[in-house]
Amino acid sequence: MQKFQLSRRQTLAGLSAAGAMTVFGAPFTLSARAQDAEIKAVLGIIRLASQAPSFIAMERGYFKAENLDMEFKYFEAAQPMAVAIAGGDVDFGVTAMSGGLINLAEKNAVKVIGGSLQEEKGLAGQIILASNKAYEAGLTEPKHLAGKSFGITTAGSSFHFMAYKIAKANNIPLSEITLRPLQKVGAVVGALTSGQIDAWAIQPSIAKKMIAEGAAKQIGLVSDVAPDYQVTTVFTSTKNAAEERAKTEAFIRAYSKAIDDYNAALVDKTASAEEVDAIAKFVHKYVEMDLPFEQAKANLVNGAMRINKGLALSLGSVTEQLNWFKDEKMVKDTITPEMLFDTSYVKTI
Repeated sequence: MQKFQLSRRQTLAGLSAAGAMTVFGAPFTLSARAQDAEIKAVLGIIRLASQAPSFIAMERGYFKAENLDMEFKYFEAAQPMAVAIAGGDVDFGVTAMSGGLINLAEKNAVKVIGGSLQEEKGLAGQIILASNKAYEAGLTEPKHLAGKSFGITTAGSSFHFMAYKIAKANNIPLSEITLRPLQKVGAVVGALTSGQIDAWAIQPSIAKKMIAEGAAKQIGLVSDVAPDYQVTTVFTSTKNAAEERAKTEAFIRAYSKAIDDYNAALVDKTASAEEVDAIAKFVHKYVEMDLPFEQAKANLVNGAMRINKGLALSLGSVTEQLNWFKDEKMVKDTITPEMLFDTSYVKTI
């Protein structure tokens, strides 16, 4: 992290000793929050454009403004992030619900406290792709998926749930689609490009890049089969949720400011061109760093999806996901929504 000759903590200490001071002739006293010492926190990150608010909040100092000394820890998938949060190595995560996360909630180790990325009718959202080989053989619509293979990272991942929703919407028993667990997103990209799997569904920042490069074909949209799908959620340890309320609320405030910046620039398109450039530069420091800026910016802009204002949680969608995990016998039937969700932090929708 950048160092200054005079640290923020030293400055605050000096001001505190001086007590009230005068600014433009008016008495000024530091707020209680400004007088607090910085709180160490760790945020789990997957290097995807959907994590843009994490990078914006860091680069614009929104975490610092809430006295959070934030560190990023990087993961390849949702499940190990949930384990790290349960173990106390990570404080907050923003990623898809997984069977591992739900089982940890049953052990009273983690809580979902908000929602992030969400499908919205009218926005491109996540795209259903076919390999070129499968497309040429007739897989031109999701209704032709019976007898085909579909890439996922792990059983119980968001990709698994999307396969279920796509199959259900097209009256295809999921048992008639071969699910291919490949552990990492990069491995699924490679398998689809080479024709080792027939289909996949992924965020537009990745899907549109593959389509533009001629690596895959678009055959549908997830928003057509799951228009209110809460793709990613915000979660923390049960201990943080119950005992570190000030810290957790500070995280939500900082992250929510960054969401407003992201949606204005990339989804609602109400921000200036200069602001869009600024947002893209923040994200480019963490995602697709190997690409030229203009190309990475185009991928970000073309692949933007709605992120819920204030981290609002689509309770209906996440409850449906919980019930699906139960039906698939990936989690215990005894797990209740109250075990998994703490709805005291954000608005539910």
